[in-house]
Amino acid sequence: MYSPRLVLATALCALLSAPLQATARDGRETHDAHRFGVIGHSFDKPGDEHFRKALARTNDKSLSFVVVTGIKAAGEPCGDKLYQERRELVEKAKRPMIVLPAGSDWTECRNSAGRTNAIERLNRLRELFHGDPQSLGVKKLALTRLSTSPRFRSYAENAHWTVDSVLYATVNLPANNNHYLAAAGRNSEYEDRLVATRFWLNRLFALARGDKVDAIVLFTEGDVKPLAEPTGLRSLLRRAPSTQDGFAATRKQLQALAQKFDGKVLLVDSAALPKKAHPRIEWRDNIGHVSVGGEAVEIKVTPGEKALFTVKDAGE
Repeated sequence: MYSPRLVLATALCALLSAPLQATARDGRETHDAHRFGVIGHSFDKPGDEHFRKALARTNDKSLSFVVVTGIKAAGEPCGDKLYQERRELVEKAKRPMIVLPAGSDWTECRNSAGRTNAIERLNRLRELFHGDPQSLGVKKLALTRLSTSPRFRSYAENAHWTVDSVLYATVNLPANNNHYLAAAGRNSEYEDRLVATRFWLNRLFALARGDKVDAIVLFTEGDVKPLAEPTGLRSLLRRAPSTQDGFAATRKQLQALAQKFDGKVLLVDSAALPKKAHPRIEWRDNIGHVSVGGEAVEIKVTPGEKALFTVKDAGE
């Protein structure tokens, strides 16, 4: 028979060796802090020197993943050779790498006759960088792509994944006014992608509510300006813009979805920063926004803390 002391000692050892699970004030379980990296659109001129340095700055970090915004400069060729070279660079990185297309990767591409072949080049990028249900990089991360939906099987660049209590997702919203073309007739690429984006965002927020995550983080190249949308009487009195805002519909949708979401919503983009400025998160209600320019930055996520997200330069 086991003595009472032996039973008590065994129970205490099991309790002390078991991992402790913290609890937030609202009674939900919290998780350990984690960090992720973002490489902004680092191709302001031809060549990959800046990109290589940005990749190197994230290699030796214990990051959960790294989001890469864009793989080439606007002035570089749009051929498969360059696409493949940049893919091989990303694939050699040590951390899980998720590539987000930039406008310079495809929107201005033209064929030998001088005609646009933007859609064909975007589809080629999808094949090379978004063809698998996982990230690039030496270490892989499982991803769920919008292309798993039969209606939107072309949009493989939009992917989501979860780390601890945060849902992350990429959304293809290129910087050049979301590739809105002010031309006569149907703006087919923009309009079709707008439908896909609307579906994607609705799905993400439904998933976040169902899983009761603490936050949603959305990565885009273009600055949607999520904090600029006026509300209430101001929205009724404002003047109509002189030019079409390619992000307007998405901005309104994000604001409406965020109002019905209990957690925080952070948008991360590659908009240029003022000279000598550093990335800084700004908040309005539960919506946060940060632009990282063309640099590599690191964001720490600390569940249970008032400042859920903190950003710093990846080289620090």
